[in-house]
Amino acid sequence: MHPEICRIGPFVIYSYGLSLALAFTLAITLASRQARRQNFNPELIVNLCFIGFFLGIIGARILYVAGHLSDYLNNPLEIIMFQHGGLSWFGGLILGLFSGVVYLKRKKLPVYKTIDLIIPYVALAQAIGRLGCFLNGCCFGRESSYGIYFPVHKAVLIPTQLYSSLFLVFIFVILIYLRERPHKAGFILFTYLLLYSTKRFFIEFWRADNPAIIFNLTIFQIFAVAIFFLALIKLIQLTKKSSS
Repeated sequence: MHPEICRIGPFVIYSYGLSLALAFTLAITLASRQARRQNFNPELIVNLCFIGFFLGIIGARILYVAGHLSDYLNNPLEIIMFQHGGLSWFGGLILGLFSGVVYLKRKKLPVYKTIDLIIPYVALAQAIGRLGCFLNGCCFGRESSYGIYFPVHKAVLIPTQLYSSLFLVFIFVILIYLRERPHKAGFILFTYLLLYSTKRFFIEFWRADNPAIIFNLTIFQIFAVAIFFLALIKLIQLTKKSSS
């Protein structure tokens, strides 16, 4: 759609990079404010967000490149061209969450309680990031007469990026609502994983950039199913604990 916002001499502002910057800035601002309300050290929360975000970006890039390796073998330099898009949320989840847990344990902070504070803003940041995907033309949908014309693909495609963004805003609202009510530590995190994996599983049927590998499912749908059941089991366990 509009991969480049503007050019100032040799300097280029890319829509994808700008959306990531805006998403991170908004998420970290809201998280630090919420930290003060819940008597957390805002500085530690900001540090956690930086660590989770930047290592999450690296993990997301690694998994995306691994899934599209043939596209990058002919042009390896493209691997570091983050401004062109190409991030896998599941890779970001693995490395970002792992690095965040390590940081929280080193600082002796409650892991689940702290992540519950931050995770709604992760969903909001993802929603903004998907708008960057829409402008960049990546994460595109299948051809459809009811879609939107993407000049970069020279075709009318289902705007899966916009649908994903709307669903993520909906998830954000649900998580904020639940967070403000009594809950066991970890409940918000696993609710997020449950809702996101459900969203991703179904949205993949509309996407055209990920090939099916087994049972007509993409690798990301398989990831989504695994995360869904993991989150469901943890939520059931937390519910039993709260009722006992």
